[in-house]
Amino acid sequence: MFLLEGMFCVTWQQIIMYFVGGFLIWLAIKKQYEPALLLPMGFGAILVNLPGSNALNQTLPGVGEVHGIISWLYEVGISASEAMPLLLFIGIGAMIDFGPLLAKPSLFLFGVFAQLGIVTALLLALFMGFPLNDAASIAIIGAADGPTSLLVSQILHSDYIGAIAVAAYSYMALVPIIQPFAIRLVTTQKERSIRMDYQGRTVSKRARILFPILTTVAVGFLAPSCASLVGFLMFGNLIRECGVLDTLADAAQTTLTNLITLLLGITISFSMQAESFVRPDTLFIMAIGLTAFVFDTLGGVLFAKFLNLFLHKKINPMIGAAGISAFPMSSRVVQKMAQEECPGNILIMQAIGANVSGQIASAVAGGLLIQFVAGNM
Repeated sequence: MFLLEGMFCVTWQQIIMYFVGGFLIWLAIKKQYEPALLLPMGFGAILVNLPGSNALNQTLPGVGEVHGIISWLYEVGISASEAMPLLLFIGIGAMIDFGPLLAKPSLFLFGVFAQLGIVTALLLALFMGFPLNDAASIAIIGAADGPTSLLVSQILHSDYIGAIAVAAYSYMALVPIIQPFAIRLVTTQKERSIRMDYQGRTVSKRARILFPILTTVAVGFLAPSCASLVGFLMFGNLIRECGVLDTLADAAQTTLTNLITLLLGITISFSMQAESFVRPDTLFIMAIGLTAFVFDTLGGVLFAKFLNLFLHKKINPMIGAAGISAFPMSSRVVQKMAQEECPGNILIMQAIGANVSGQIASAVAGGLLIQFVAGNM
């Protein structure tokens, strides 16, 4: 009976979390959706919901408080310093080539209008009765950027960090399913078949080096609440573009990114404990998050369609969908759809330009939400 005591302590909420964890593992392995992140998240969800799991802090009779590894990782890497999401931004920055965006700066507009889902999600969350800090944290799911969602919800002390993280990362993994559906809702086959010639100018090395530095300074002055987000992203890009740190750039793109992603995934599971995760609010958050991703896509596409009213040389409106932060998945989705609608149609350069603009726009949006909440609480 002593050895089986844990089995008799299992709650129905914990059993649900075992299924949630199993579903995330299934998505990672069977469907290969963001496996580096969803697999440790799913496994961690099971681990932290085992009765008396020593992965979490606990108090034992005659022993006192015992520190669990996942509790420690969460306190050190997320709660106390937000270190893990920020370090991941260095790796993301090192992966990004801002060349297509610098060659055609107008593509940045798509990154701005593809944040429509943030506004939509904020209004929905407030309408459903969530407090402002929680509503803003839920809204940032619409940034289509997992680290930003995690960082903002932590800074704003949201009670729904686990649900927000699961929604953000799960829907990022499902971009190849969500975006084609949303694009087809508001476009015709003729519009999706529009060909675009890429005539971007050559970007000098000096411009590539100055861009991350000047962007950090500009954002730091205008929206200091997102200085660390944008700064770490741009620092990673500066490592890539400077030309004298190739080894570090490779390490940031591979070793650092893979390690932080792995640790971040299992650390997030701390906020997936059954008592705080299995509640009706979680379903509302998942629904709002899905709505945000759809409206992100619609915002970018509809803006492109609006521009076409005034342009002689039309834009393929699918480019607007690539303005979300899910890099490089969204640009790949756009290119794949372009090939399906019109074989030989190459939109990848324009799509990547819009996609990397979404990376910057989502980080700025996260900082602006933090400032907005701070000014209204």
